[in-house]
Amino acid sequence: MTSVIDEVLRSNDYYANTYSLKHLSSEPIKKLAVVTCMDVRTTVEQMLGLRVGDAHIIRNAGGIVTDDALRSLLISYHLKGMREVMVINHTDCGMMMPHSDADIRAHMEHVTGRYAASPLEFYAFTDLETNVRAQVAKVRTHPWFMEDVVTRGFIYDINTGRLREVV
Repeated sequence: MTSVIDEVLRSNDYYANTYSLKHLSSEPIKKLAVVTCMDVRTTVEQMLGLRVGDAHIIRNAGGIVTDDALRSLLISYHLKGMREVMVINHTDCGMMMPHSDADIRAHMEHVTGRYAASPLEFYAFTDLETNVRAQVAKVRTHPWFMEDVVTRGFIYDINTGRLREVV
């Protein structure tokens, strides 16, 4: 039986034979970073009209500015020239739920029968706009970002494909 990983490795063979991106710099061409959800329906490059190399894309469950996302944003800003950040959450997000982080942890411990020390948080939330504002605030208030970093938050509507700015 062939696994999905075996299938994508075959695709990588073709990709490697036609590879043409070695000329790109690791710096984002548009000096943009995007923090968004890992949801497969959030096709960032298509949604924003970006090409390969235009932006640093940071994805995780819920589009949360975690410590690791902040680490990446700080590297992008201080070492790679990024000057604008978009935080994009979306409708119908799996992390927007009535369950708390403690509920999620309890569920996973029950299903597996095992305790795990990490992750400490899952960052579940109940209100999209409040969550977007909180993620934007994490960037805007971090002392290692200077005033020249523009940070704005948005909600992507899964049903229409439209972005709406949260102010």
